[in-house]
Amino acid sequence: MNSNNMNTPRWRGLALALAAGALLAGCASPNNPRDPLEKFNRATFAFNDTVDRVALKPAATAYKKVLPGFVQTGVGNFFGNLSDAWSGVNNLLQGKGEAGMTDLTRFTLNSTFGIAGILDIASEAGLQKHNEDFGQTLGVWGVPSGPYLMLPLLGPSTIRDTAALPADMWADPWSHKTPVNWRNVGTGVRAVDQRASVLEASNLFEEAALDRYEFIRDGYLQRRESRVFDGDSERADEAKDARDATQAKDDAAADAADAAKAAASDSPASNTQVTPEPASTETETQRK
Repeated sequence: MNSNNMNTPRWRGLALALAAGALLAGCASPNNPRDPLEKFNRATFAFNDTVDRVALKPAATAYKKVLPGFVQTGVGNFFGNLSDAWSGVNNLLQGKGEAGMTDLTRFTLNSTFGIAGILDIASEAGLQKHNEDFGQTLGVWGVPSGPYLMLPLLGPSTIRDTAALPADMWADPWSHKTPVNWRNVGTGVRAVDQRASVLEASNLFEEAALDRYEFIRDGYLQRRESRVFDGDSERADEAKDARDATQAKDDAAADAADAAKAAASDSPASNTQVTPEPASTETETQRK
């Protein structure tokens, strides 16, 4: 059973995340309150799309055609198993003890009897796979998602999820693999495998979506919110109401500041010119 995560590939890279953050100044756009960085994000999306069309998608297409299905399943299972340990830790940090122990049990079972995770015997045994990361944990702890952010090569994110990247990257066992050339090869294989897993869906999406950027943005934000609240629509609605209330408060404060500024500039006092009194030329002797 292939337990490969069906998300759009998000390769972890602290350096790229920090570089993206450094480019945000001056890119604000007021069109969407959740996407004030749309100008920057669209430019990054165009760059990512070019990389995908030129390199990643052709590699994924060849990978899917050449390698037998059982090999692709084994690759997906192997890397999916590596994520189970960190997923279990995040479930425990979120207070979901049963789910956390399930993930840790999955990791232990597949890493041993499943031949380093190549065989997903935990799923066959009925142990449900979860996909939890530190960004979701921060969301459960009440940290707001912040603006939408498209990262170079890494794909869709938010300010909160970008801040969580260093922890997710450090907790990935493959990031500590030695020698480095094995680590790099494995990272490339993982990226191609993940892209191959969504190849057919992405082809349909490319044909159907009128504005692919907006489609990806809105879908990502909706799905991340659903994952943070585990599909609990009531909690998601409460978060949305709180976000809307904060936005309304900020808008009201901005309107009040603009009104006060306009009133100050139009007040009679601000237009009155004080004429200084002429200096007296009468001498002290004349006054006497």
